[in-house]
Amino acid sequence: MKSLLEFNGVTKRFGDFTLREVSFSVPPGYIVGLVGPNGAGKTTLMRLALGLIRADGGVVRLLGEDPAASRAAAAARARVGFVHDTPACYDYLSVERVAGIVAPFYPTWDSARFSRLLAGFGVPPKAKLRSLSRGTKMKFALALALSHRAEILLLDEPTGGLDPVFRDRLLDLLSDVIGDARTSVLFSTQLVTDLERIADFIVIIREGRVMFSGPKDDILDRWAVVRGGPELATELAAASRWGVATTRQGVEALLEDVEEARRLFSGKALVEKATLEDAFLLCREPSGKGD
Repeated sequence: MKSLLEFNGVTKRFGDFTLREVSFSVPPGYIVGLVGPNGAGKTTLMRLALGLIRADGGVVRLLGEDPAASRAAAAARARVGFVHDTPACYDYLSVERVAGIVAPFYPTWDSARFSRLLAGFGVPPKAKLRSLSRGTKMKFALALALSHRAEILLLDEPTGGLDPVFRDRLLDLLSDVIGDARTSVLFSTQLVTDLERIADFIVIIREGRVMFSGPKDDILDRWAVVRGGPELATELAAASRWGVATTRQGVEALLEDVEEARRLFSGKALVEKATLEDAFLLCREPSGKGD
């Protein structure tokens, strides 16, 4: 299965921030959730995927092309839908006028689909963009991205400013989009609840490093979170590759085998199946092992 987007050992430096040897891929027909806190490197990865910046090391491939280097990359980008967390457009123009400017860049632009999406999203086509709320601007950006039959959607914090009802609609829509087993989605977010329902794969990034990359079900079906008193800190640190987090109640850690966690810690600590929230909070570089 050839991936639509690949990062292989990718490094990028900005001042005191470094994206460090990031590797993961987005296969056709899947939703990959890219989750991390602000400043983790999520937007940098999106910019690298679009060829807006060039990697200092490693390889980026978008639909088989280097997005920053070749003429063919321009054609590849026409097969990509992109939504930024703060959509930037000509605010003095109307929704339909901006769409008219954007459409010629996409050979597969579908005007009828765009009109249907605007109506379904409640976006007035004749309204000036500067009159729209942040949430409505995001809906407009999503309509643009979904109206040219993109093979891969790059969504950078797309639920920002959206009300909970529309967020649920969007997640259902993205599930429908990948139903053809051809389209893929890279969905960047800080909100792991956005990924609980729809993501097939999860990439957890923190301070420029990938902490985990793999199937979501690996976490939900196999991992455990162990919570106990401070006297278990040394034993938990030896059992977890992510080290131990200190809480007001004691200590907690992730283990990758729930049955092994129960064997080791039942009767001494609380052992539960891990959630994505647990993985997001506890997948971190153990103290003393970073650069």
